[in-house]
Amino acid sequence: MKILKQHRTIRRYTAREISDALLESILESGIRASTTGNIQVYSVIVTRDEEMKERLAPCHFNQPMVQEAPVVLTFCADFNRFNKWCRQRDAEPGYDNFLSFVTAAIDALLVAQNVCVAAENEGLGICYLGTTTYMAEQIIDILELPSGVVPVTTVTLGYPAEQPPLNDRLPLEAVVHQERYSDYSAEDIDMFYEEKEAFDSSKQFVEENGLKTLAQVFTKVRYKKEDNITFSNKLLAVLKKQGFMNQ
Repeated sequence: MKILKQHRTIRRYTAREISDALLESILESGIRASTTGNIQVYSVIVTRDEEMKERLAPCHFNQPMVQEAPVVLTFCADFNRFNKWCRQRDAEPGYDNFLSFVTAAIDALLVAQNVCVAAENEGLGICYLGTTTYMAEQIIDILELPSGVVPVTTVTLGYPAEQPPLNDRLPLEAVVHQERYSDYSAEDIDMFYEEKEAFDSSKQFVEENGLKTLAQVFTKVRYKKEDNITFSNKLLAVLKKQGFMNQ
């Protein structure tokens, strides 16, 4: 429990390597995660080779930790393996649809979270990269992912070379609802976001971008509508190409 409450995003790592035995133990902890129907429709690609990390870096907008971390893990929704098993056992799979992708993506993300917790429990640092689905097509080419496999998230792993402060989080009552969903009043929104908006870093974001509110930083700079639409269309094209849009 303490490890979970002390999670920090680590973007700088020492040169110390992660032993094969430790990495294997972490991955074994990862695959003990819950999975839909115990079918384990995911795969994890381990990248340690410097040349491969260099090729992957542009897929993550050249964030330095991709090449600096000793290990990069790409978690994939993967029905390829399960489909092959079905066909080799005289069972015709029907998993070429969007629901199956969501099922496999959830499985992969559960494994990724288990891996992150196991790694932090061993004194390692992690950084979750939200860029994977933006650049899925390029990652598919680099990692040679076959039909039925789509990357959904990436985690960098290594021994921390920094001790950043904990990231802010909304208060528990902002995200937990009792028995049924309680919609938010204007007063609730003001109360729940007051602390986040008051941070010096938040005010700096607003000032640097010449905007009026932190929300505008998110909607006009960080996660713009036009970017969301562009990457959504790209991901839908990837899902079709990889065999998940037959409906």
